[in-house]
Amino acid sequence: METHTIGKLTYQERLDVLRAEKLRQTQEKQAVIGSMDHDDWALILPPPDRRKIVQAMSTSGMPITDCLLEGYEPESNHESRGFFGPKTVGNNYRALLESHPVYIDPLSSLAGGYMVNFSSYREPGWNPDLATCVLRPDLAELHQKYQLHPGIGATQHFCQDLQIGLDLGWRGILEKIHYFRAFNLETIPAPEDTRFAPVTRQEMTDFYDGLEAITLGIRTWIQHHADAARAMAENEDDPQLRQNLLEIAEVNDWIVAEPPRTLREVCQWILWFQMAARMYNGSGSLGRLDVLLTPYYEREVAAGTLTDEEAIFHIACLLLRDTAYLQVGGPDAEGRDVTNAVSYLILEAAHRLKIPANVGVAVGCNVDPGLLRRGVEIMFEDKKGVPKFLGVERTAEGFARNGYDIGWGYERAYSGCHWNAIPGREYTLNDCVKINFAAIFEVAWKEMTTDLASTPPLAREGGQSVARLWDLYVQHLRKGVRAIADSLDFHTEYMYKVFPELVIDLLCHGPIERGLDASHGGVEFYNLCLDGAALATVADSFAALEQRIEQEGKLTWDKLAHYIATDWAGPEGERARLMMRSIPRYGTGGANADAWATRIAQVFTGIVKETPTPGGFTMLPGLFSWANTIPMGQGVGATPNGRHAGAPIAHGSNPDPGFRKDGAPTAMAVAIASVQPGYGNTAPMQMELDPALSKDEGGVDHVADLIKTHFDLGGTQINLNIMDAEKVLEAHKDPSKYPDLVVRVTGFSAYFASLSPEFRQLVVNRIITEG
Repeated sequence: METHTIGKLTYQERLDVLRAEKLRQTQEKQAVIGSMDHDDWALILPPPDRRKIVQAMSTSGMPITDCLLEGYEPESNHESRGFFGPKTVGNNYRALLESHPVYIDPLSSLAGGYMVNFSSYREPGWNPDLATCVLRPDLAELHQKYQLHPGIGATQHFCQDLQIGLDLGWRGILEKIHYFRAFNLETIPAPEDTRFAPVTRQEMTDFYDGLEAITLGIRTWIQHHADAARAMAENEDDPQLRQNLLEIAEVNDWIVAEPPRTLREVCQWILWFQMAARMYNGSGSLGRLDVLLTPYYEREVAAGTLTDEEAIFHIACLLLRDTAYLQVGGPDAEGRDVTNAVSYLILEAAHRLKIPANVGVAVGCNVDPGLLRRGVEIMFEDKKGVPKFLGVERTAEGFARNGYDIGWGYERAYSGCHWNAIPGREYTLNDCVKINFAAIFEVAWKEMTTDLASTPPLAREGGQSVARLWDLYVQHLRKGVRAIADSLDFHTEYMYKVFPELVIDLLCHGPIERGLDASHGGVEFYNLCLDGAALATVADSFAALEQRIEQEGKLTWDKLAHYIATDWAGPEGERARLMMRSIPRYGTGGANADAWATRIAQVFTGIVKETPTPGGFTMLPGLFSWANTIPMGQGVGATPNGRHAGAPIAHGSNPDPGFRKDGAPTAMAVAIASVQPGYGNTAPMQMELDPALSKDEGGVDHVADLIKTHFDLGGTQINLNIMDAEKVLEAHKDPSKYPDLVVRVTGFSAYFASLSPEFRQLVVNRIITEG
């Protein structure tokens, strides 16, 4: 980072320089690490002499290239050279925090920047003793057979309650750990939740040791920055920068121990926690930022010590350093809308930054409609895929169907790509557990077509039918869901022994008080989410089989089985592929494929909800593929909808790109609303619109009405891009032409140039066919 020498700059001028610096840092990551098909984390590369490039696995289960910190190595406590359990994990993370380089931009009002992913040091990621001695062999076989994402070893993807930390401060958190350590180690109480086995005295002791190590490490990290800011101020000639550095030192000297008092201090406190959580295991949950900031804002505004311009700047500096997922507006536990001035200030901060961000705007009958309108205006003005839109009333109503008071549904905060959680009270594994409908379909298809190949036509007894294929599909879907249920029980039984949620534990209601990790009885609610993927792939496949074979007789089962097995090889195969693909597809409106999509979604929901896991845990069905469309497709052969072997599966609950020639967004909105599982997990709509729908010619009203209509019909979340197709195509050919082009890829947003060519192609396909 270059040293700045400036005159007096406005807040916006400072943000302009900070944005340019972030872009420079991103381009450096692109050069050193390569493609990044995931959230645009604000990770900053370490100084060149401390960089160590490695191949690793992200906390969402995706292979990534990453950069470790040269000179830091975690201590192992296992013959595999891995490190497991709360004490060793906590001590290793403390050592990382204490050796972490200082990062301070003198133009920002907040200190800090994180440079490494702690999870990339976890090799192996799971304790081999547990993997070989405890996991049933048949379960591992089912994982492979159905290509399941079972969630074993998954981390974070639930939401802390930041209010706990803002009330206590770091000293208060440490005192709380000491108090409950002494209290609980006297008796070692059994978990209040009888689904969890009791822990031993040593396990509880290690847990408190890990929590204390994490807390002390964070405090040291903060103090290093306070000291560095003061030293930088002594050597700074520019008076504006010198004063800002002294204020940074003062803020961090205070919050290293005490609760924050001002809006700037609370933004700095939240940033430290967010960076610590992100660096620990990738957590990006923030929650209801407007609710958290409002008391500080109102107190300072009343005292005349804070202007809106300054508040926007501090919030922007927070958003600059981490792309955390946050919600603005929406109901409180009593159903009253919390939208206020701070909600709009957060939107304005994202608007002025114009970088990747994950701000969710609550939309509902009882939510301030001005918030939706302002969000859509920003979409048109910035064309950055920010904000996204949340059907908060539909998700709350769905959550209540699990037997909860709807107040808990209102309390759930948007905290991740497509998901919500009750801050500090609910363990969910959102977006970590997935079942690939296309892989299930392929198993059923092969079973039926193998029977066809080995049985004479006259002896097949009706086996060559869509009805039989559907029966087989449902049988295998049920087996896949049950395998995931068993896997989730395995995870909740053993995860605390492997890699506990020590950072988020600090700000949850229960882990410190009970001496138990959030993954093992530490919190109040356990609702484990399971997402289906490839809905359109399978719905269009069933519809194509029904139309072309059974209704029209244009193909036989034997002939189609040959084309599928050979991946549509040769001219005849290609003609057959185009014929299967050209049926009225899911999203058309009133087509057989629409009915199949609804049927598939309903059956999936019914299977997930018919029983809890064997251990008694509730599962919440959703439809979402995240960034897995490419890897999930790579393991699946050709499918009857005309898809080639290894090609990406359909995205989440969306129709396939090109589902209609007009790409009508209203048709898509109706289709996706009809497949919602309806239990508090979501099935987002990914929508691409052309900026030709002018903001000044009623475009804002039209888009706002479309969003409201989708939610009125039952939709739960909308990810939206308003983008120029030609610009995107040019950027795809040469990303260097538009280095600051930002797109909402799926639940997350990222710089387009950071994506791999394959992932850019997926975005291009959506935009040029739907926009």
